[in-house]
Amino acid sequence: MNLDLTEDQIVIRDAVRELCQGEFAPHAARWDQDDAIPPSAIAKLAEMGLLGMSIPEEWGGLGYDARTVIMVIEEIARVSAALAIMVAVHNSVGAYPIYAFGTDEQRKRYLPKLTSGSVGAFSLSEPGSGSDASALTTTARLEGDHYILNGEKNWVTNGRHTWTYLVLARTGGPGPKGISAFIVENDTPGLMLGKGEDKMGLRGSDTITLSFADARVPVANRLGAEGEGFKIALSMLDSGRIGVGAQALGVMTAAFHEAVRYAQQRQAWGAPIARIQAVQFKLAEMERRIQAARLLLQKAAWLKDSGQDFIRAASMAKLYCTEAATWVTHQAIQVHGGYGYVKEYAVERYYRDARVMEIYEGTSEIQRLVIARSMLKDGVKV
Repeated sequence: MNLDLTEDQIVIRDAVRELCQGEFAPHAARWDQDDAIPPSAIAKLAEMGLLGMSIPEEWGGLGYDARTVIMVIEEIARVSAALAIMVAVHNSVGAYPIYAFGTDEQRKRYLPKLTSGSVGAFSLSEPGSGSDASALTTTARLEGDHYILNGEKNWVTNGRHTWTYLVLARTGGPGPKGISAFIVENDTPGLMLGKGEDKMGLRGSDTITLSFADARVPVANRLGAEGEGFKIALSMLDSGRIGVGAQALGVMTAAFHEAVRYAQQRQAWGAPIARIQAVQFKLAEMERRIQAARLLLQKAAWLKDSGQDFIRAASMAKLYCTEAATWVTHQAIQVHGGYGYVKEYAVERYYRDARVMEIYEGTSEIQRLVIARSMLKDGVKV
């Protein structure tokens, strides 16, 4: 596994970094305060093609591999984790499933717009089913050439900015095999957008509830065959967990840089606090965890790119990166002391943003289950 960036990746990274630092960084704190990211930010990302990173060029995308995608997401997350999750969700579980599992007709209808400015969302969780996702109760009843959807969804990222929702609903009996996937457009009769969540972090990232009251969705908008929806969802979440790891890596790296800068500038007892051994130990441990997180993340992406089984590696990367991000951002606040607790300094935002990453797209507890079950089934890989 070669960890060196290619010349093309260096060009991409530098271009994304310039965009993020020049166009987004000056506004990230205000986006957090206002709990709103302007459409112009999404438009700038679309101009660079970053809404179609994983989609092949023949369908309007950039055709990036997983290592390039996580590099881009990390760069965005260093500036705004809220913007990074919008981009990551759109790419991994909004647009890509239509390419991977859709018909040519579905690809022709949706991918040109989803790679050029329109946003996609994913709708699996419900008020009564989170980690136990296959217990969902939203139904899709076949009636002629339409499915009639009824039910409620929550934790829908990109909810108000979205053109298409990938919705999981029950077409058959209980359990995973009774679930199907549907592409639902935002103007579908019977689809109602609910309240936005007032979140602790990732403010500016739009998170809402959805309700379906006899919503009529054409049969042509079913993604895959009946009963394949849960399999589609799980395969996309496996890839999405690598993206969450990249978000966490970006946030903790930004917090670490702020902590080092502050420790070198802040004076106490006549010298920078960076000379205090207790602070040095914190900084050293922060970098150690960041470097370990990066290696786990790179391995998961490399396995995916090389066509190998990456599910266990993705869960390991997601688990370690997100828990490391919580720890690193917490310690960044500690290095700042009282100033770390006020909004004048970005580290308090980094901590609030990092905390939820241990929860969405599979909690830390779920990741440990995935890792343990894979290990017991396939054997130890060390």
